[in-house]
Amino acid sequence: MNIRTILFDLDGTLIDTNELIIASFTHTLGKYAKKEFAREEILEFIGPPLKDSFMKIDPDRVEDMIATYREHNLSNHDSYVTAYPTVVETLTALHDAGYQLGIVTTKIKSTAMMGLKLTGIDHLFETVIGLEDVTHAKPHPEPILKALQQLGAKASTSLMVGDNYHDIEAGHHAGTHTAGVAWTIKGREFLQSYNPDYMLEQMSDLREILGA
Repeated sequence: MNIRTILFDLDGTLIDTNELIIASFTHTLGKYAKKEFAREEILEFIGPPLKDSFMKIDPDRVEDMIATYREHNLSNHDSYVTAYPTVVETLTALHDAGYQLGIVTTKIKSTAMMGLKLTGIDHLFETVIGLEDVTHAKPHPEPILKALQQLGAKASTSLMVGDNYHDIEAGHHAGTHTAGVAWTIKGREFLQSYNPDYMLEQMSDLREILGA
């Protein structure tokens, strides 16, 4: 496989923000929702843009909920967020081997950069595509295609790596190879059902797949 470019989702793929996200949703829903949400229900909100999730709660209060969520998320960010095992050393090795690396996230870019800087991997990426950079978020191919355009890369020699079906479907739609991560909070079987080309048990598996 001739892969030269690797695009990564951020949350749940490179950095563990799951408990931060769940806490921020719990805080926000407790303030605005008319019912209590179980943890399993909140997991459904992980992945899509905040606007899409909060539209299901109360279409008239979406912007208020987004503001409340982001305030909680930012103020608690550094006490929750860590890189997953083998992520930092794998990305460093791939970068040093000459692979082009990029981030494609449904987060706004400034928040994404907080996580990248906190875990010490911000310097490894040539492009970061955030929610405000596109009209259509994943699973639409636009974010991936925009990243490839910025990198001067081809879909046929690129790999999209993510923890949610949005990532795999976006990769399929854009024409890249795809890899799921077995540590997804959605469950390995759920992600496997979207037929990624590869399933990583840990991020260091990438080096074996790529022969890097």
